[in-house]
Amino acid sequence: MSAPNPAAAVSGPVPAAAPAEPATMPGHRVTLGVDRPMRLDSGAELGPFEVAYQTYGALNADRSNAILICHALTGDHYVLDQHPVTGKPGWWEMLVGLGKPVDTDRYFVICSNVIGGCMGSTGPKETDPATGEPYGLGFPVITIGDMVRAQKLLVEHLGIDQLFCVIGGSMGGMQVLQWAVAYPESVFAAVPIATAARHSAQNIAFHEVGRQAIMADPDWAGGNYLLEGTRPHRGLAVARMAAHITYLSEPALHRKFGRNLQNRQTVTYGFDADFQVESYLRHQGITFVERFDANSYLYITRAMDYFDLAADYGGGTLSNAFRKDGKGTPVRFCLASFSSDWLFPTSESRAIVHALNAVAANVSFVEIRTDKGHDSFLLDEPEFHQVIRGFLDGCAEHRGLTRPSRP
Repeated sequence: MSAPNPAAAVSGPVPAAAPAEPATMPGHRVTLGVDRPMRLDSGAELGPFEVAYQTYGALNADRSNAILICHALTGDHYVLDQHPVTGKPGWWEMLVGLGKPVDTDRYFVICSNVIGGCMGSTGPKETDPATGEPYGLGFPVITIGDMVRAQKLLVEHLGIDQLFCVIGGSMGGMQVLQWAVAYPESVFAAVPIATAARHSAQNIAFHEVGRQAIMADPDWAGGNYLLEGTRPHRGLAVARMAAHITYLSEPALHRKFGRNLQNRQTVTYGFDADFQVESYLRHQGITFVERFDANSYLYITRAMDYFDLAADYGGGTLSNAFRKDGKGTPVRFCLASFSSDWLFPTSESRAIVHALNAVAANVSFVEIRTDKGHDSFLLDEPEFHQVIRGFLDGCAEHRGLTRPSRP
């Protein structure tokens, strides 16, 4: 997901902009699965593979203050840093940083690019060591479980036995839930935000529209565009435009754009970008193709589609997914939803809360009243930030994590 930006003056068809890919990407990178490949949910094996990640703050002596941030569909590990491709600030700098709810003076913060991604972790655009060519569609299909399995290997590589907290929104929230179910002994607290325990039919449908837009682009070349020297920019831009509508709400779109015209006094009676909202969506599409890989978009959306905790861990009953050895989960939960989010509505979070209540879990829940839609978790929402700060402060006191002293 991404925070809305002001409408840009974009008219005419979406151009085939060339992505800027720097020779080196800042941050850390580790090779995992060297001695033993990682077995994926599909039955395939992946290894060795690389995971790109960033860290902020310092790990304390007993390694008890680590917070793992899980990014959303089109996110990456640049939580605070200036993005190396777009030059924009980190995507969660409103929530993470010195003195902020996720305080980097108190916590050691980790964020990795998911496998299947395109910002340094192994994915379809990276080189397949078996062929010496980009994986393309030869890359194995991955799941949210596979993403978290790779994160678990990274956390172990960093010498951390238990994470103080795992937090993330949207697809990041799915990863948080996966962590809590698959590795409950490795997570003290979990904060799933604006998410669900399974992807709905409507959301799968939206993803399929985006995938078909990419695959219908002649430059996709059956997934071999890197070998062909082409890029399906138009298809990927359209996929982004369609998805971006789902991240907002009708009130937010109306407040920002209404039916205002873009740099003109009257309509053109043609198919140029007459309206500001059209120009805004075209701008979103154009800027997206500068930083994201089309095949990665296919793989990551499919991973979200396959996510279903009840089916995978609960025999069809969600509460059973949060049981371990006949007992309820030891993980402390704080769930947050947003009243105008129709992509992952509050009812989805309530279903998770009800399942956790059924196993007597330690869980708190809040619905934030806002008209900003699904992307609210990325925006300036003071009540949301207060909730996160309060929950983490309470957990930190319980764990004996000292509060930073500031002048």
